[in-house]
Amino acid sequence: MNKMTKAIMASSLAVTAMLAQDAVVAQKTERDVTKLTPTSKAWDYVKPTTVLLYPQTTVQMNDLKANTLNKEAKAKAAKVRAIYDNENIAFMLEWPDGTRSVQSGYRSDVYGDGFAVQLPVNYDDPKKLPYIGMGSDGRPVVIHLQKAAQPIYEPNGKGDVGVQQNDLSKNVFGKAADEYRKSVQKLAVSDYQRSFVYEGFRSMTEIRDGSEKFSADMKYDKKAWKGTVIRPLKDAYLDLKKGAFPVAFAAWDGARMNRDGLKLLSTWIPVKLGDAKGGEALVSELTAAPKGDAENGKNLVMQNGCMGCHYIPGMSQPGYMAPGLANIGGYSTDAYLKESMTDPNAVVVPGYNRNAHPNTPWYNVVDGKRQSTMPPYPLDDKSLDDMVAYLKTLKAEVE
Repeated sequence: MNKMTKAIMASSLAVTAMLAQDAVVAQKTERDVTKLTPTSKAWDYVKPTTVLLYPQTTVQMNDLKANTLNKEAKAKAAKVRAIYDNENIAFMLEWPDGTRSVQSGYRSDVYGDGFAVQLPVNYDDPKKLPYIGMGSDGRPVVIHLQKAAQPIYEPNGKGDVGVQQNDLSKNVFGKAADEYRKSVQKLAVSDYQRSFVYEGFRSMTEIRDGSEKFSADMKYDKKAWKGTVIRPLKDAYLDLKKGAFPVAFAAWDGARMNRDGLKLLSTWIPVKLGDAKGGEALVSELTAAPKGDAENGKNLVMQNGCMGCHYIPGMSQPGYMAPGLANIGGYSTDAYLKESMTDPNAVVVPGYNRNAHPNTPWYNVVDGKRQSTMPPYPLDDKSLDDMVAYLKTLKAEVE
């Protein structure tokens, strides 16, 4: 048992007893966490936190096969662990997946399993966190993505255009084909990991200048994936040295044709640095249970006609007139739901599905900015709390 393992094991129970189970407690160590892998023994001595990943169903994809495969998708229970030293923090996400899917460069309809860690650039106000998944206007996020993929030939970053074709499209056979494959393997990018900055829909920007130092890895065993992301606690993009910070996780199932916005997604989850002060307000905000009356909230949702535009299970049929709410309770915070009702323009989901009727847009463009067609609702605090309590019940079963 090494020093890191001993230190983590000794401090684990004392620290985790301070917080509710739905907060991730990062364990402090004096060892270098950048050396950790998904199979490092040190993870066994960190108490895991169960995190639920829900099917993202706000916007339906324009893909009949993928939609059919995911029609009855359930949520998955994942486990999260975190370890940090003086300069870096390491996350491990472990989630069930009955099939190992690897993204292939030979086919456009084969998708790989993958996962992502999302962190908000600014989280000083826990009631104004970014939209889950892609950030929102004025509230950027950094996302670290890792996918299970075959070696990527293009671009390999070296301008070796002679090996940016797969062997099936080359006029080579036998030994010549073998030699070509070897040259590709030597030059190709064998690990698919990316960092992005998002500030709302259609704003995805990959960080390609080397300024975001992080590493990620994935290992599949016993019908489950273990994925790690290791990054600095503080850099030009993020400052995670404030006692506590929010994090969100996503997972893609290649066998269900998951990609882009078709994935499993968590809500914002507070991470508490074990020996650091501060962040209590954020932890309290993100771990508090809804305080409203869900039954009365359901009545208010019907009285206010929410199902006239939104798909709400049991109230309306799936459609494209407004974002679907089938799993909104799984990945939205209480504060986000309140903001969506009182200030719909704060976060505008992208345009309706291309198969929708042109007379039912979700937004209008005014002076170059999207304005939601949903009016703000002047609700009293109790009504807001009750409606939020009901909306938080809208989520799939956990498999």
